[in-house]
Amino acid sequence: MNTNLQSPVWMVVSAPSGAGKTTLCNCLLQEYPDIHYSVSCTTRRARPGEQDGVDYHFMDVSAFEAKVAHDAFLEHAEVHGACYGTLKESVFGQLIRGVDVLMDIDVQGAAQIRRFIQSDECPDVMKRAYVDVFITPPSIEALHERLILRGADDADVIERRVNKARDEMESRCDYDYIVVNGDVETAYDHLRSIYVATHWRTYETTGKK
Repeated sequence: MNTNLQSPVWMVVSAPSGAGKTTLCNCLLQEYPDIHYSVSCTTRRARPGEQDGVDYHFMDVSAFEAKVAHDAFLEHAEVHGACYGTLKESVFGQLIRGVDVLMDIDVQGAAQIRRFIQSDECPDVMKRAYVDVFITPPSIEALHERLILRGADDADVIERRVNKARDEMESRCDYDYIVVNGDVETAYDHLRSIYVATHWRTYETTGKK
């Protein structure tokens, strides 16, 4: 999709569990198959059906820690006893070739990336490309109902997810854009519009970046 006038886009998308982030990201990838979906590294074992380099880059703890020591990650965290992280080179390498990058990441990871973007270490191509979007449900009550209807969790887990969502939604104003997902088709129209418009954004308009 890129031309000489367009800049590559690095879109980071966050949302509370159940807000529809995965569905919207998949819609974007289906319509724009040239977008590179960023695959995270993890130290957890691969589950049945998962493929290395497709679902995650699977590595042992020592290899992961070596990359942390060499400051190779844009963001990393330990979750439920396993380490997860996104390599700087996996994003930079695509952007420098003019390829768009999509990341689906939690608010903590997005905050780490935001700090990197604001640092002197961050290359201009990454600063220019960056845009972040927070997907939010219409209300906490609507999210609670979705989680119940999904039928994947018991009541205690749903309550924990809802409480976590309340905390995560406090961070929504840190993002460039907020997309309210009350209707998937409408929400996707908004996400697509952000993606397309960002291609034509000038660097000077990225004020906080």
